[in-house]
Amino acid sequence: MNTGSDESGEAVVAVDRSKPDDAAEEQQGQGLGSRAPEFVRARRMLHLSWQVGVFVIGLAVVGAGIVMLPLPGPGWVVIFGGMAIWATEFVWAQLVLRWTKRKVTEAAQRALDPKVRRRNITLTAIGLVIIAAVMGVYLWKFGFEMPWKIKDQ
Repeated sequence: MNTGSDESGEAVVAVDRSKPDDAAEEQQGQGLGSRAPEFVRARRMLHLSWQVGVFVIGLAVVGAGIVMLPLPGPGWVVIFGGMAIWATEFVWAQLVLRWTKRKVTEAAQRALDPKVRRRNITLTAIGLVIIAAVMGVYLWKFGFEMPWKIKDQ
């Protein structure tokens, strides 16, 4: 194990609560764990109340996002907003958000690949041609009549 020292048996001791890998955490933002103010974290009951409040608010936002999935509204955005609220306090939500951000970034990079873009454009064009053909056949056979007003022919 590399301890950062040339002599064996000597270990690096962090001073003032700083860790040797603080630079990596600062680069990605704050580390995992509660982001509650220090005076809240110092008192157990107050911190528990804080966590319950954050959970309830996050649950309300996620619930609103779930309701917006079939209804008009930005459902997924609101759900991820609720997850971000939970991530201010809960490690599991922070890990889920990190995983989601990584997957979205990977998907965006794949979508920008020229071969994938060419394939997507080709499939979209084929789909539009098929839809246009079906609509053309419908208009040729029935005109501008709505399907529920078509009489038996």
